[in-house]
Amino acid sequence: MSLTDAQRAEIAAHAQETSSTRRPTVPALEAMLYEPQEVLDHGFLRVIDYMGDDSAIVQAARVSYGRGTRKVSEDAGLIRYLMRHRHSSPFEMCEMKFHVKLPIFVARQWIRHRMASVNEYSARYSILDSEFYIPAPEHMASQSAVNRQGRGDVLAPDDAAAVMDILRDDAIRTYRNYETMLSTEEDGYGLARELARINLTVNTYTQWYWKIDLHNLMHFLALRLDPHAQYEIRVYAEAMLKILHAWVPQTAAAFEDYRRGAVTFSAGMLKIVRRMLAGEQVEQAGSGLSKREWDEMMAVLKG
Repeated sequence: MSLTDAQRAEIAAHAQETSSTRRPTVPALEAMLYEPQEVLDHGFLRVIDYMGDDSAIVQAARVSYGRGTRKVSEDAGLIRYLMRHRHSSPFEMCEMKFHVKLPIFVARQWIRHRMASVNEYSARYSILDSEFYIPAPEHMASQSAVNRQGRGDVLAPDDAAAVMDILRDDAIRTYRNYETMLSTEEDGYGLARELARINLTVNTYTQWYWKIDLHNLMHFLALRLDPHAQYEIRVYAEAMLKILHAWVPQTAAAFEDYRRGAVTFSAGMLKIVRRMLAGEQVEQAGSGLSKREWDEMMAVLKG
């Protein structure tokens, strides 16, 4: 991971700072504060700040005057009820702020989750570092034959190595040109930073602060943890899931059961399942479902 000694010293110094508070804190998450979780080849994810915990969700749901004296099992039961019936407002009372270092093409996918506050490193004001994401050979795959936005079989080792060389050479070449355009020396052009940046490849790393409430964080995770999500964003979601379990363990358990591990059937699918449970032999041709819908339903039922 590309953290300079100065950056590591800054993080270490920040981690030593303490302050008294009357706000609820979570020891397991406090231990993770500020620490970078390595992602991809040069990326990271770290928690900068947070607000609330499992009890804050319960408190908001009951609109109580304090954290209450209910049993942990009662609180967990309420959280599971809220998750099961998609009562989202109590989960919106908790927030988390992340510092993320990620390739530009991943950031462009990530920003589609609009219910968050984002402040990105400005390449109009500052100069981007010469760091680029190069996929490992096992992630070099051909275009999927059935999914227009997915991957198929892994490339042969020689082909994967050749593609990696192309990606690396292009990134290095364009960054050198970026430096030349920025340079005010004799061999440079002194071009404005906001223009010079347009030549960079989208595997160049950027950074941002990303603040989001718990409800929308779980929506992000439900989509980006899916096996069909692109690998390069999925690994960030996997790191976030570990943080979620440390932060709000009861909510994370309910999320795993009712969101990540659950499936949704249409009204038509549910009718067919009921007919099957009644002992009827149902075929796709007479089901009223398209072949794709039928295949998806049967894939779920067969596990």
